[in-house]
Amino acid sequence: MFHARTSGKFLAVVAGGALLLSACAGNDSASNPTASGSAAASASAPAAQTITYAYEQEFHSYNQNTAAENATRNAGPLQRVLTGFWIYGDKGAITPDKDFGTYEKTSDDPLTVEYTISDKAVWSDGVPVDCDDILLWWGFKSTKIKGFSSAGASGVDLTKTPECDKGGKKFTLEYSEPFADWVAGGPGAGEIMPAHVVEKQAGLSEDDFIAAVKATDAKKLEKAIKFFNDGWVVEGSLPAADLIPSNGPYKLSKLDAGQSLTFVANDKWWGAPAATPTIVERFIALDEQAQALQNREVQIVEPQPGPDVLNQLKALEGVKTQISDAYTYEHLDFNFDSSPFKDKALREAFAKCVPRQLIVDNLIKPVAPDAKPLEVRNVAPFQTNAAAVIAASGGAGVYAQQDIEGAKALVEKAGKTGLEVKIGYQTPNPRRTAAVQLIMDSCNKAGFKVVDQGSEDFFGTVMPANGYDVALYAWSGSSLVSGWSSTYTTPPKCDGESKGNNNGCYSNKKVDELTKKLNSTVDIAAQDPIIGEIEKILWEDLATIPLFQHPGLAAWDETVQNVVPNPAQSTITWNMDKWSLT
Repeated sequence: MFHARTSGKFLAVVAGGALLLSACAGNDSASNPTASGSAAASASAPAAQTITYAYEQEFHSYNQNTAAENATRNAGPLQRVLTGFWIYGDKGAITPDKDFGTYEKTSDDPLTVEYTISDKAVWSDGVPVDCDDILLWWGFKSTKIKGFSSAGASGVDLTKTPECDKGGKKFTLEYSEPFADWVAGGPGAGEIMPAHVVEKQAGLSEDDFIAAVKATDAKKLEKAIKFFNDGWVVEGSLPAADLIPSNGPYKLSKLDAGQSLTFVANDKWWGAPAATPTIVERFIALDEQAQALQNREVQIVEPQPGPDVLNQLKALEGVKTQISDAYTYEHLDFNFDSSPFKDKALREAFAKCVPRQLIVDNLIKPVAPDAKPLEVRNVAPFQTNAAAVIAASGGAGVYAQQDIEGAKALVEKAGKTGLEVKIGYQTPNPRRTAAVQLIMDSCNKAGFKVVDQGSEDFFGTVMPANGYDVALYAWSGSSLVSGWSSTYTTPPKCDGESKGNNNGCYSNKKVDELTKKLNSTVDIAAQDPIIGEIEKILWEDLATIPLFQHPGLAAWDETVQNVVPNPAQSTITWNMDKWSLT
């Protein structure tokens, strides 16, 4: 899964099903200030050749596959720029993208999946999408070539090197063991990068590049790896046009730093043409999006759900508002590397004093009346297997009810009364600021001294450097069980490139074993007891404190057709090539 992050680490995205960092409702939210002006103002559409939508974080990289850039801020915009064999489609379902190509499982033992890229598939600069693009994907995704930064292997580490030759459109993934999420095991939206660009930057011929990947020759690929890791990061403006070709309905056109990202229809796209010639993503803080819709600056918003913003949107004429399920959940993560919370007794004390029910009652129930504190992390309450997993895990157990006195006793016993606890999170975020205040009011009574350490570049610099005691953020995910593997498995090293999605560097060998077992369990019904056992250990260890499932909130001008909110990390942009204006 993905989570929302920025530069150094702006988690959240669609990369191969990995959890994405989400800094917003699509990864965060709090109540928003009431809009000024007439609540009945119409949000009618501007010119019919352009549709503008709002997102709270600025686009930062054309490559959302690295550990540093695996975030919704990059993955969301790129879905219809960089296509692949599958996408999180309607209701978040894994949906084959037949315009790009086709795939089918041809054997269970060994698990084998055959892929065919469309004969028509071509980059917007005219270069065919073929073998070297697939080998670049396998090279960074498999973790078998040292040096590539990757947000997670998602089963690709179990596959042999794909056999294909220069110009080839067919390849096979053969797994060394069963893989639960094989249906999303091949390259999906946002994962196939232009190998010909990497080759040129590295001074390699296509033949040499293909040979080097097949030989897993990191030395020969050194310049290619460096460019892959860093060469597509956005610094104030987009990279040169020849570095960022498209293989989807849209291509990137222009970045106005701090303002917007512009997409234009790709004239080399071989599928159904984009319904609207130009799409603009405006970078607008979550607590300002409803006002932007009211002011007709944008036509589509996904603000942080809160009672004030919901009432504001419902009062607008000509606007559709929808609250829906989302595979995004809020949580508190401990820093196991360099904070006092390496001490389990202090984690227990903090878990006892965090007012989970009060946070839900004050910040979420006004929007989602049936909301409850989360009992598990990796299965959403609306999924059909939620009850079975909760039963197997024991749920929140002794932490289901707040216990200030119990927390205080643990803090005193540890001799840590007055211990400063820095809670870090991405700002601005009114809801999270409100949540930190509630935690402060409660946990200070237990002997902690909670400090609000929200910052505008929390994901970019603070989180990668482990500069916090507790992190407050959201994961944006999907129904894939392999998506959250790297979130709880032991990282090779506790640094920015090695941690994967395990930001706090949590480690438990039993969880590592169970996660590996889960990822090889193809029988969906047999997965639930394993997930339950993992969740039980996560509660025993207090790896994280789950808070609540995000209700999805979206609103759009009635003149915009085919807007379909999506519960998965793909966000509302998953079908933006279908958006049109009446």
